[in-house]
Amino acid sequence: MDKNITRLRRARKTRAKIAELKVVRLSVHRTNSHIYAQVFDETGCKVLASASTLEADVRGQIKNGGNVEAAVLVGKRIAEKAKAAGISAVAFDRSGFQYHGRVKALADAAREAGLAF
Repeated sequence: MDKNITRLRRARKTRAKIAELKVVRLSVHRTNSHIYAQVFDETGCKVLASASTLEADVRGQIKNGGNVEAAVLVGKRIAEKAKAAGISAVAFDRSGFQYHGRVKALADAAREAGLAF
């Protein structure tokens, strides 16, 4: 199996468990150039909040969208947007990525900004 297939297999197992719990989900996706975060409702069908390094506000503040500094900024923005939408607690879906580096930085920044998971 290649790396992407194994990552997607891990992501599928995580998403099945979160769907079983019926809680709001914070999903993270990263590429070499950017990082994305979305908050989905309990059914997983509707996006309640989203943030990424592609947003104009974020692009003005960072030089490179594929580093830890950018992930911290996206984590803070997703927490602010989720709290504005009335969401205070989420389940963290790392999409099969290892919990270190940019994924961990985004999660820690979201926690510091007041999002509970």
